Amino acid sequence: MPREVKALFRDDAYLSTAEGTVSAVNDRGGIILDQTCFYATSGGQPGDTGFLERADGSKIAISATVCGENKDEIIHVPSNNQPPPSVGEKLVTHIDWDRRYKLMRMHTACHLLTVVCPYPITGASVGEEESRVDFDIPEMDGDKASVSAALMNLVSANHPVSTKWITEEELAANPALIKSKNVRPPSGAGRIRLVCIGDAASVDSQPCGGTHVTETQEVGDIHIGKIEKKGRENRRFRIRFGPLPAN
Repeated sequence: MPREVKALFRDDAYLSTAEGTVSAVNDRGGIILDQTCFYATSGGQPGDTGFLERADGSKIAISATVCGENKDEIIHVPSNNQPPPSVGEKLVTHIDWDRRYKLMRMHTACHLLTVVCPYPITGASVGEEESRVDFDIPEMDGDKASVSAALMNLVSANHPVSTKWITEEELAANPALIKSKNVRPPSGAGRIRLVCIGDAASVDSQPCGGTHVTETQEVGDIHIGKIEKKGRENRRFRIRFGPLPAN
């Protein structure tokens, strides 16, 4: 039976360290705490890495964070050949903040791209240096330069980024909030987390469980490195940090 973990990152993506108590260690050595600031791989965003600090100061290196039987069960995967903690042991979680912050900036940039390109999303992957978003686009308007300029306009406007919760019934009544063509938000929990950009979500609002910055200016310089045609109506946009390189 899955163990529910309090996901501290859902309320504060900037929390890089927190205390937790070991509630279980699974048969593969995965460590489950009662609460954690570590994000588990989901929705195209990779899970956090870092370490768990024991009371004696020793560290358990964490190479990945994944979901268990559902998204509420968060499992910290230790690197090989480390002594496991005991159930009931108190640990302090430390995420690799530099890596997480890059992912937060990138994930926010992906949301901004869906504003610039308002087409059904067919796939996405968030990375530390490059991310991709795939869209169902029959005919492509614009190029790397024009899309990059539109992205930077949204970044520079420094729109606030926030989250809110709505009921599953509210989501069903507003199907346009779902931008993904093939993937629906997980149901059954009774509520859905929205990521909103702009005052009163004036720029964008969509279901997402990932981590993001709190204002678009934090994304920094961003550009489209490549636009690829993947099938008759599928276009892949590759987002990269830094200004658009001169031709």
